[in-house]
Amino acid sequence: MNKIIRRVFMLIPAVLIQLIWIYCLLKWLAPWAAVINLALSVLSALFVLYLITKRDEGTYKILWLLVILTFPLPGAALYLIFGNKRTTKPLQKKLDLAPQLPPVEDATAPLFEAFDAENKRLSQTFRWVQEKTGFHLCENRFAKYYPLGDELFPAMLEEMEKAERFIFAEYFIVENGLMWDSMVEVMSRKAAQGVDVRVMYDDLGSISTYSKEAAARLRSKGIRCVAFNPLVFVKGTLNCRDHRKMLIIDGKTAFSGGVNLADEYINHVEKHGHWKDIGFRVTGEAANNYTRMFAQFWNAFTGDPVPDEFLEVQAPPRGGEADGLVLSYYDSPLGKDAISNELYIDLLSQAQSYAWFFTPYLMPGDALLEAFVRAARRGVDVRIIMPGVPDKKLIYRMSSSFYPVLLEAGVKIYEYVPGFVHAKGCIVDGIVGTVGTVNLDYRSLFLHFENNSLFYRAGLLDDLKADFAATEAKCRERTLENIGGGFVKWIVDGVLRIFAPLC
Repeated sequence: MNKIIRRVFMLIPAVLIQLIWIYCLLKWLAPWAAVINLALSVLSALFVLYLITKRDEGTYKILWLLVILTFPLPGAALYLIFGNKRTTKPLQKKLDLAPQLPPVEDATAPLFEAFDAENKRLSQTFRWVQEKTGFHLCENRFAKYYPLGDELFPAMLEEMEKAERFIFAEYFIVENGLMWDSMVEVMSRKAAQGVDVRVMYDDLGSISTYSKEAAARLRSKGIRCVAFNPLVFVKGTLNCRDHRKMLIIDGKTAFSGGVNLADEYINHVEKHGHWKDIGFRVTGEAANNYTRMFAQFWNAFTGDPVPDEFLEVQAPPRGGEADGLVLSYYDSPLGKDAISNELYIDLLSQAQSYAWFFTPYLMPGDALLEAFVRAARRGVDVRIIMPGVPDKKLIYRMSSSFYPVLLEAGVKIYEYVPGFVHAKGCIVDGIVGTVGTVNLDYRSLFLHFENNSLFYRAGLLDDLKADFAATEAKCRERTLENIGGGFVKWIVDGVLRIFAPLC
């Protein structure tokens, strides 16, 4: 709720522009008011035409059209500050000017050749993700799935204790408590032993949980620490948050998933009932993709580049056969394509038997919403698990405004009775799935930096499917009969869906 309030306050400068303009118009420019208003109307019409012809998500366009047509001056100002991808250029420039990572030899041709022979359509999807993100398909080895943060956390600590060269951590939320303090204790000890320890956290994500003073104390222990995209009032890159979550040890092992570094994520404290989250561990080449993700950001947003030798693949013993394939990548709001959004649309279009999703927030754009509807209508068993106890009531209400259209199409929606679901993942037909940081909402799919791992025929998917079924058993099913209805609800849902891209 605090973040929503801050976004509302960010409208104040633009509204002031409109008020100042009206005052000037009445006081000094009254004789030319008709001509000026005509000129502004023409400019607004041109602005609207620009938005209509621009390649962008439909819901996002509708929101900005309403704002600009209602309040031309502040609406245009807000769009130029927050809504236009050109405002992300400062971040893109930093990434472009950062020390370049050593190239990785593309040895994926044999993998894709076998993939093409087995499932050409799905192979095309993986190839597209690789081409768009620059991260390579790998054989999956020694991956492990964790159905709760409670189980992920001890594994993270255990692996950190083995660190010999480096520990890299990058998270959206960091908060002092049992989880973070335990990690800092290990990091401090390892830093004293000469291990290179680096931490990056999102400034806005951690604005109420982690202070500059706390970061300074971390640096005093020999741990490099930086806040991503520091909050500056009315800043074009304000919405581009680092929602990624990764812990990499020596380039051999990487942990990721939905779990942030705060005690509710491991159920040490209870904020919204039982906290259901998921995570995973990958090793070898798959872990190297995460090392490179971290290094790209660290090199771009600090003056202290990651040594090239840390970016060499540290493959574990190759005992036994590969356990399927994995492609780990990060999604960026700086490019033309919303990779994860397109990926989920593509996976839903290929689903034949079932497509099951975990998500804490459900505010998809038009294209993804339509993909869910089309899959369900052609007989695919589409299910979505949502929180039973919301962390943000307004966001939950916005999410539930999407229930009717999905339920009418045959999508099954479940809410986790014991508490809050923060898990982000999906499994389709038992052969392909994702686990990562991507929520099914506009901010994750279009505005944030996210990371995701896409698995094919990996044993981890069996664990994900079993966990989904076990979680569903603790849920209540939502139906058209028990979500209520009526004209007032229809009006409220419509308004909420218009403004969903802001949340």
